[in-house]
Amino acid sequence: MAARTAVIDCDVHATLPNMGTLMPYLPPYWRETFEFRGIDALDFSLTSDPRNTPLHVRPDWKAKGGGGASDVSALGRDLLDPFGIDIAILNCMHAGLVAFSEDMAAAMCTAANEWISQEWLDRDRRLRASIAVPLQSPDLAVAEIERRSGDARFVQVLIPVSHELPLGRRTYWPIYRAAAMRGLPVAVHAGSAMRHAPTSTGWPSYFLEDHVGEAQAFESALLSMVSEGVFEEFPDLIVVLAESGCAWLPSFIWRANKTWRGLRVEVPWAKRSPGEVIRKHIRLTTQPLDVPMDLACVEKFIAQLGSEDMLLLSTDYPHWNFDGQAALAPAFGSKLRRRIMHDNPLSTYPRLREQLQILGDVA
Repeated sequence: MAARTAVIDCDVHATLPNMGTLMPYLPPYWRETFEFRGIDALDFSLTSDPRNTPLHVRPDWKAKGGGGASDVSALGRDLLDPFGIDIAILNCMHAGLVAFSEDMAAAMCTAANEWISQEWLDRDRRLRASIAVPLQSPDLAVAEIERRSGDARFVQVLIPVSHELPLGRRTYWPIYRAAAMRGLPVAVHAGSAMRHAPTSTGWPSYFLEDHVGEAQAFESALLSMVSEGVFEEFPDLIVVLAESGCAWLPSFIWRANKTWRGLRVEVPWAKRSPGEVIRKHIRLTTQPLDVPMDLACVEKFIAQLGSEDMLLLSTDYPHWNFDGQAALAPAFGSKLRRRIMHDNPLSTYPRLREQLQILGDVA
């Protein structure tokens, strides 16, 4: 009997309940520091995604403490089993990614990765994870990549889309070099260090503005990486835009291509058009899916995007905007659904092929 096609979910959230959860995974110095400063009692969730907002977790997936995705058994019960997910990639978005202290950020990222390893990956063979790194210090981020990359269950590097500098700046290149050398994609995930206003025109008043305005952050990050020559320097690097939405990208490509033709003398290293670079190096997760769920509209969107290789299935568990069993059907058609759920993730994450061999009965 032929093996069935594996379903791969490329953005699932393991929510860190509180800082106390990390205490057993911190070195003695940082445990003492956190206790002395009262940090161990703090929530330390990202300001850009506070866990008590309706956006953070669907009501039916809300845990006893009010959050979601803080327990591996709940993840299996709520998502993996009912939706037939064979492989799920965990992204743990927590305050260590954006803390002002470089050393504290590095300690928190190391502890969070160890927590993911022991409390999640060790307990369900369907799970894989991203390496959370402190973008504040590229050297310490590289050290964490080196520390975790030997564990094949970690399949990519995780950074927030909004930080102190545009993501194409050479300050961050050591991170991209370390990831590319190890065949690890870099996941640029929605989320902000709040060093600057989250919109291009200043500070918003409401979460509505912040969440819709995230597209601006992804456009800026992507344009920076293309213009600064990140993909010329690292030709094997793949960047996954997670929770970026999708509908903004075709018009962005058209505008970037047109402007590049007139101004490419300024960036002589950018020998390929932005559209060509983006289609080769950029992937997007499907949630939140902001195109009309109609077959004709989806086909037009794919035609405008210019590639069937860029979309990756994601449920964005436990966030509110997951469309459930209707997320990909019938608007995508069977051929495109297979690409999004299986083929594209496998080509994006080489380490997942080993996981399919472990599962055995899927392909």
